[in-house]
Amino acid sequence: MKSFDDLVAEAEAADVSGWGFDWLAGRASEERPPWGYARSLAQRLAGVQSALDLDTGGGEVLGEAPAFPPVMHATEAWPPNARKARERLAARGVQVVQTASGAALPFADASFDLVTSRHPVSPDWVEIHRVLKPGGHYFAQHVGPASAFELIEHFLGPLPGERLLRDPYAEAAAARVAGLTVTDLRTASCRMMFHDVGAVVWILRKCVWWVPDFSVRKYRDALLALDGRMRRGEPFVAHSARHLVEARR
Repeated sequence: MKSFDDLVAEAEAADVSGWGFDWLAGRASEERPPWGYARSLAQRLAGVQSALDLDTGGGEVLGEAPAFPPVMHATEAWPPNARKARERLAARGVQVVQTASGAALPFADASFDLVTSRHPVSPDWVEIHRVLKPGGHYFAQHVGPASAFELIEHFLGPLPGERLLRDPYAEAAAARVAGLTVTDLRTASCRMMFHDVGAVVWILRKCVWWVPDFSVRKYRDALLALDGRMRRGEPFVAHSARHLVEARR
């Protein structure tokens, strides 16, 4: 294994734009939920005439679909990701719209047969209901409560209040209040393993909301503790929380 400083320098220099995780190959792994979101998404896209993908990132997951409906839009708020999504999807006829966090969706009422999202930042159920056609569906994989908190709390300490956020049943209740009928709700806990400290530095640079004030300098001691464990052959284990949500207008 490379030295601590070399692993950290490599991770700090690596690109973290977009929503791909290929850089972690051989360094970290994460189990996938049992429902196969990307496959199910592709099947649903093939069966509608219009669709909207929210918080599409760099379009990585949406781009896996072999076919799109005649009308296909995607939104993304972070400018570097919006640019990547356009580069990836525009040639396939997808209209990528850069949006502002918390703003109304820039689409007319009842515009889409299907609204989708993989890991939305904060689902706006009223807006989702508004842009769906009557009889249209919402299909998404959300991040669940306390996801990766073993790693987050290694740096920040116990976060009992934050562990309660993103509750799938509270989200389903909010969807119903907005007028949607929740037709499916499934949850999964997926094992994550980090094998070197560079993988930890990289993921914290990419998922900046996990440890918002992260820097190698500030958290050097915590990183050194992880590095020592990993050099003894003990990968750091955490768990991601996911839930699948399907609803109908």
